Amino acid sequence: MKNIKIFKFVFVLIMLLVLTACPVSNEPVDTATLSDKSEGLIYLYGEHHGVEKILEKELEIWGEYYHKDNMRHLFVEYPYYTAELLNLWMKSDSDDILEEIYKDWEGSAAHNPYVKEFYKKIKSQYPETIFHGTDVGHQYNTTGQRALKYLKESKLENTEQYLLTQEAIKQGRYFYKHSDDIYRENKMVENFIREFDKLKGENIMGIYGGAHTDFDAMDYMTGSVPGMASQLKERYGDNIYSEDLSWLAKDIEPSRTDTFTVNQKNYEASYFCKQDLTGFKDYAYREFWRLENAYEDFKDNEKTGDVLPYDEYPMLIEEGQVFVIDIAKTDGSVNRLYYRSDGRIWNGLQSTEEFEIK
Repeated sequence: MKNIKIFKFVFVLIMLLVLTACPVSNEPVDTATLSDKSEGLIYLYGEHHGVEKILEKELEIWGEYYHKDNMRHLFVEYPYYTAELLNLWMKSDSDDILEEIYKDWEGSAAHNPYVKEFYKKIKSQYPETIFHGTDVGHQYNTTGQRALKYLKESKLENTEQYLLTQEAIKQGRYFYKHSDDIYRENKMVENFIREFDKLKGENIMGIYGGAHTDFDAMDYMTGSVPGMASQLKERYGDNIYSEDLSWLAKDIEPSRTDTFTVNQKNYEASYFCKQDLTGFKDYAYREFWRLENAYEDFKDNEKTGDVLPYDEYPMLIEEGQVFVIDIAKTDGSVNRLYYRSDGRIWNGLQSTEEFEIK
């Protein structure tokens, strides 16, 4: 018994040293220095959070991996302890744990009924799913503390679960205190590698915001370090695959059809949405229309030099289209602008360009 106590003490001491020895760094993770690399395959899928159509597609993809490839490990953009609580919920007879987590998500993109339904479907349709959370410690004062309480009550203080929960909470506190998005991106890489490599060759699927899954992207908030997928690509090479599903959020139909008269000609105008701009300078909102069958009439109109990337639009864009955007300010004034998609690439982004109406 004495030897067992000594072993537990040494194990905890070693883990604490591992988790606290490295100082905070904003340099990308040096993946080449890490050992015991897994040879499993990684399938990343980028999303816009909380979009029903994307969640349905992700569920479909996971079902194929689950049944056809016998895959069981699903990586998600949540902290370590959130995934551990989800794993407990998967084995429980009620939804109490999920309801508590969902309540903690209030104020975030995850607090969305489609997200909750997504997890319920996983539990009912793919019950052997094992979640792995690799983000920093969001909700560390609620979900994080509840996870620690459960581990203490279960007498699991001397376990890797407890230490990793503490580490995720520490990461969350640092991130929110310093608003350090570079730190977060790098920690997402470190946490991912830790969780994946210990699976020893298992294939996994991961669901993350599209900003984290682009092999060519820098971190989306500062553009200072390679994004998560880019850093993981350095380590795993051809063993990692990524597909962006974010476009599904823009695969929408117009909500109504209006008629616009431009240069004494009537055009059918497909209306898509009103986008709130509150808090952005003195703007109030902007509205988007697509002017149907108008490109030939305006393709030679002089451009103003202003560009608007496809990412700014609520719908999908094709080359050879014309768009009308009304921009309203807080003083009540509205400015109508005209853009067309000529195939322009601006700063690496597909973009429309504003043109003048004669």
